[in-house]
Amino acid sequence: MKTATRHTHTRLAFVAGVSVRNREGHLDVTRDGRTQFRIRGASPELFAALEGMTGSLAAPEPPATSPEQGLDTVLTRVMRLLEHHIVLGEAVALRLEPLVPGLRHTPAEVGADTAVRLNRFAFLRGHEGDLVLESPLSPRRARLLADPARELAAALGAGTTAREQALALDLPITAVQDLLGHLAGASLVDTAEADGSFATDLDDVLRQWDFHDLLFHSRSRMGRHDYPFGGVFPYRGTIEPRPAVRPLHAGPVVLLPRPRLEDIAAHDPSLTAALEGRRSVRTHAQVPMDLDRLGEFLYRCARVRAVTGPRPDEGMPYPASSRPYPTGGASYDLELYLSVHRVAGLEQGVYFYDAAGHQLVLVNADADDRESMLGIARVSAGNIDTPDVLITVTSRFQRLSWKYRSLAYAATLKNVGVLYQTMYLVATGMGLAPCALGGGDSDLAAKVLGLDYLEESSVGEFLLGSRPAPRQLPPAGHHDWTPVNDADWHPRMEIELHPATAPDQPGTPS
Repeated sequence: MKTATRHTHTRLAFVAGVSVRNREGHLDVTRDGRTQFRIRGASPELFAALEGMTGSLAAPEPPATSPEQGLDTVLTRVMRLLEHHIVLGEAVALRLEPLVPGLRHTPAEVGADTAVRLNRFAFLRGHEGDLVLESPLSPRRARLLADPARELAAALGAGTTAREQALALDLPITAVQDLLGHLAGASLVDTAEADGSFATDLDDVLRQWDFHDLLFHSRSRMGRHDYPFGGVFPYRGTIEPRPAVRPLHAGPVVLLPRPRLEDIAAHDPSLTAALEGRRSVRTHAQVPMDLDRLGEFLYRCARVRAVTGPRPDEGMPYPASSRPYPTGGASYDLELYLSVHRVAGLEQGVYFYDAAGHQLVLVNADADDRESMLGIARVSAGNIDTPDVLITVTSRFQRLSWKYRSLAYAATLKNVGVLYQTMYLVATGMGLAPCALGGGDSDLAAKVLGLDYLEESSVGEFLLGSRPAPRQLPPAGHHDWTPVNDADWHPRMEIELHPATAPDQPGTPS
């Protein structure tokens, strides 16, 4: 094909599944059989123009109708159902598909020698058999359907100009400018200012977003994508759901003491005392907690209280369980592993907490592996002494992804958050030293715990140990802050929970 014939033009078309029907004086625009828009008093010309956009890719012109019934007005209403097809020669090179409802697409003006580059939040991936370009900043997905569009997108990673790409692709410069203009208008490509700078580099808000954080935020909530979302059960009938209770690891078992509710109720502080007195404690007392205390903590935080299901008639076509903290869909994807440095009555090792049997199962007795886990925890907590116990929180991801699309991993992290708070409050009420960590090594955890990274992987870490006496603790991080709303509640509750005169004794809060 000669270069001179390879110019571009743009056509509008409805997305797949849209049809236009004339129903006695009004038009119904439907998608997959459901009415999206109703247009009353439509002229035959308007009907013909809209009908021509359902698959045939006609390039419509506004018919001679009244302004309120003109095609341009109607297109504004149905914008979220419209795709832009950029045709190069005789083939569609680029298709812009709507992700955010109601936003008009306006191509940008791109000079022949203007520096252009891929936006740093944009990414290329395979989707439905095509190469697509997406970004959490873009209201559209660009489907790259011809080699010139794919080669252009690849060149944008290093930065280029329309003139350079016209030579490289053997295309008219106006055609390259048009392709770049559509990508820039969709916020997938950055264009340089007159001084050579890029506006996105100078935006203080965007500069503080990491690529993966912004992508995760946009894809795990509705509004910026068109992918399936919510409890849609995508694998029902093709993949069996994971069991509600994790199958046990093979290994020696340590039975844990079970607390009595009456004993807990007799000495537990109030919820207000635990909330206000809570703080992160990274150092542990000389005398460690014992197995009774560890067993009580795990029982109160994470035991399986009951099991049920499947209950397909109630919207729960999978087995579920009940535990002391909430999770989405009663999924309870989280599991606990303990790297034990010192607990009175318990050998050092790495253990799995069997939440149904209320017992510990030894999964790794190697001292180097245990020390590697504890070493990462020491660094994450600010180069502290070796903690008594590191609790590694893992997720059996498919417990969530069997039911949910788009939000499954976000739900996992929310589950970790509520488990953290539960652990903080229980530890505070028991007079133990709790501290959640902000990060860990998932690859190391998979190796030490004997897990498949993609089936079950670490998503949280929590330190637990015996609490030093108040006089041995550094002041709380906010002890010299400017008080705002009853800041004295915290120290008052700390004194109530941990009197300064309390002796250091094994098995009792200090």
